[in-house]
Amino acid sequence: MTKYRLTDSPQIDKIIDLALEEDIGSGDITTDSIIPAEAEKKAYLAAKADGIIAGIDIFKKVFDRLGGEIVIEILKEDGSPVKKGDRILNMTGNYRALLTGERTALNFLQRMSGIATAASEFVEAVRGTGVIILDTRKTVPGHRLLDKYAVAAGGGDNHRIGLFDMAMIKDNHIKVAGSITEAVKMVREKSGGKVKIEVETTTLEEVKEALAAEPDVIMLDNMDANMMREAVKLIDGRCKTEASGNMTIEKLKETAKTGIDYISSGALTHSVKALDISMRFI
Repeated sequence: MTKYRLTDSPQIDKIIDLALEEDIGSGDITTDSIIPAEAEKKAYLAAKADGIIAGIDIFKKVFDRLGGEIVIEILKEDGSPVKKGDRILNMTGNYRALLTGERTALNFLQRMSGIATAASEFVEAVRGTGVIILDTRKTVPGHRLLDKYAVAAGGGDNHRIGLFDMAMIKDNHIKVAGSITEAVKMVREKSGGKVKIEVETTTLEEVKEALAAEPDVIMLDNMDANMMREAVKLIDGRCKTEASGNMTIEKLKETAKTGIDYISSGALTHSVKALDISMRFI
């Protein structure tokens, strides 16, 4: 498990270019008709709700791609908490570029900040227990790097980035392999023992079999708190443990008391409530 960090990846530029292309197309008809080409303007971003900021670099990159020599003064860095009414950044530059890039840039920033805010709430719910909050692969297609970065900005950690950097043995794999034991053996042989292996379990018998196969992580999927306690006791620190399955804040708190190492939640990224942020012109 790791905290993902954005880099100057060509993939990020592709995501931004695609977003601008779908919004602008052949041109911003309204803005280009009304705003003089050389007009300059000042603006700022304001939080309209409490939350955690994530995506400032992506916001900036949108305007870098548009040109217009937009100067941005950052007041709130990624990971910073904001209150309703707080100013997040100041902007100065070409008026057309500011208007044309506004929606795309805000779409990125609001979604990423919404994810960071949700992750922060989950982290706060288990504070003091030692439990680490993880995301999943339930992300918007093409936006995984952004979604996972936002989780990290909110204080969570990242599970595997994709199918390539960790083996997750689930029920369908086990059915084909014939058993948990055989599935783990097959993955080890195929990967040469070079990848971490996690096994999904739903019963204590499956936990016992998984434990004997010595994976790196055993997932306790949709178990109630009592069964999780029994499973954690059986595992006894011989590998890491992860709980998953419809995690609410209250369920998080209960689950964290079972002695689990990780709690993962797809809701962090698949059910995002965007943080309300607006651009205001001066």
